[in-house]
Amino acid sequence: MKKDVKKQLKEDEFVSTMTKIFHFIETRTHDIIIGLCVLALIAILFVGLRLIQAQNLKRQSQALGQMLELRSTIFTNPDSLAKLEQLQGKGRYGRLPYVLLSTYWVDKGDLAKAKDLLAKVGSSPRDFIYYQAQDLLGKVDTLNKNYDQAVAVYDKLEKDKAGDYTLDVVLFHKAEALEGKGDKQGALTIYKKLQQDYPQSYFGYDAAERVRKLEGTGLPSM
Repeated sequence: MKKDVKKQLKEDEFVSTMTKIFHFIETRTHDIIIGLCVLALIAILFVGLRLIQAQNLKRQSQALGQMLELRSTIFTNPDSLAKLEQLQGKGRYGRLPYVLLSTYWVDKGDLAKAKDLLAKVGSSPRDFIYYQAQDLLGKVDTLNKNYDQAVAVYDKLEKDKAGDYTLDVVLFHKAEALEGKGDKQGALTIYKKLQQDYPQSYFGYDAAERVRKLEGTGLPSM
């Protein structure tokens, strides 16, 4: 008897619950449909946004690859220079052609044109392209024998800590500028720091060679 009553109560509770649910659906059908439509729209927008982002990344990757390929063929394909010039200032990597073209003009010996291109890179954002441009600017100043200007560039990069660039490159090029201006003791100090702090890197190894060379010229030991 108790089991039957208990069973009946459960059935009544189930029926009551379902009745309330159906009643809620019937009275709120319009709101529910709107809610579902909103959720569907959000899902569509999310998927669409992800697709757009994927397409943008793909295009940016293709643009970057195109720029690097043009630079690598600039001496063998006469059209590459003009095509790379056309990409200047365009797209997310629009500052990179200025840097790539400046390396070309450095190789050609036209340091003035290289410096003009580097001035167009700008200081924002301070990403790898910016630091690469500044490093190259220091190299151009060194080649022009404007050693104090070159050292100032590398001092600034060192102070900024060049988050997207490697400090050993900056220090090595700074030491080269110091060596060029005749401050061999200052250069030796930096070369020894590179030798100690970056022993496994290319610049650390090259710095060790410079240390042996400079100390062999009769400089006092440190």
